[in-house]
Amino acid sequence: MTPRPTNSAPLTPARSTAGPAPHDLTHSRGRSLRLLLLCLAVLAGAALLAVGIGSVALPPQAVLALLAERLFGLAPFTAWPDKYRTILFDIRLPRVVFIAITGAALAPAGAAYQGLFRNPLADPYLVGVASGAGLGATLALTLQLPGTFIGLSAVPLAAFVGALATVGVVMLSAQVGRHMPISTMLLAGVAIGAFASACTTFLMLRTPEGLRRAFNWLLGGYTGGGWEPVALILPYVGVGLIVLQLHARALNVLQLDEEQARQLGINVERVKLTLVVAATLMTAAVVAFGGLIGFVGLVVPHALRLLGGPDYRRLLPLSAIGGAAFLILADLAARTVLSPQEIPVGVVTALAGAPFFIFLLRRLKRSVF
Repeated sequence: MTPRPTNSAPLTPARSTAGPAPHDLTHSRGRSLRLLLLCLAVLAGAALLAVGIGSVALPPQAVLALLAERLFGLAPFTAWPDKYRTILFDIRLPRVVFIAITGAALAPAGAAYQGLFRNPLADPYLVGVASGAGLGATLALTLQLPGTFIGLSAVPLAAFVGALATVGVVMLSAQVGRHMPISTMLLAGVAIGAFASACTTFLMLRTPEGLRRAFNWLLGGYTGGGWEPVALILPYVGVGLIVLQLHARALNVLQLDEEQARQLGINVERVKLTLVVAATLMTAAVVAFGGLIGFVGLVVPHALRLLGGPDYRRLLPLSAIGGAAFLILADLAARTVLSPQEIPVGVVTALAGAPFFIFLLRRLKRSVF
């Protein structure tokens, strides 16, 4: 009897089209792990440099010994001067931790916005956070609220309220029925952001005595205050990072199409609202105390996406670590390049970020979206 022909295809080609081979997945995980370790090493080195360099240099061994003494109760082998402890724990370490938290908020927020809007030019300030915070801070300076019973916390508080209010108006303006189209939100963010920026400019021109302070805040930088700003922004940033990471898979699915995401069981409108609120709260909190620091949320996610791939499950934590390291180094340059004069850190991030971004795009020469 002649054997009956079968329509079954060879197993090898079918397996090759079903998904990546196991060794490809292992290679991808290995590359991500190496990149994670590299980012952690750069972050640790940047932090050690930042707390050690200044008008009074702190030797690395002194920094490590004093940290071990404070954290673990280990007595140092060398008797370091008491002023080293004061400089480290009361002046430099609060600044470095604050700057690190700021970078760890702006970079993942930028990555989330880029994935949510499917726009490579999206950054944490896209939906009016920057313009609203700027208007709130300038209004506080114009009304001289720091001289009232509110005190020095008036400027960050007004910036935080201004940022949230502006984003709230953007989201209400963009809502169409029970949906919030991405294109409508972008247009509303541009329009309302331009209006808030115009109001900020008008207030600055009307009150020249507050012009310099407003400019310094708008260009970004550490405003001092010890550990209090760190304690105030840490809950917002911590919760925001957790929320973004929990929605990393949804961000991956949204890169396909909203309709396909719905078919795969993603509640698109809820995810969009959750991501916008989480990224906005993180950004508003750090902007309230640190001012407007550009390019961190644009450059860092792109660089790490090019180096480690577009999977948001890995990209978001890498962006947090990379953003912290990048901003610590930028702040170190801001306070040492023209010492004793200090440059606003937002100027440094723009000067360093733009050429670095162009270099990465030209060197790797491959699409990331």
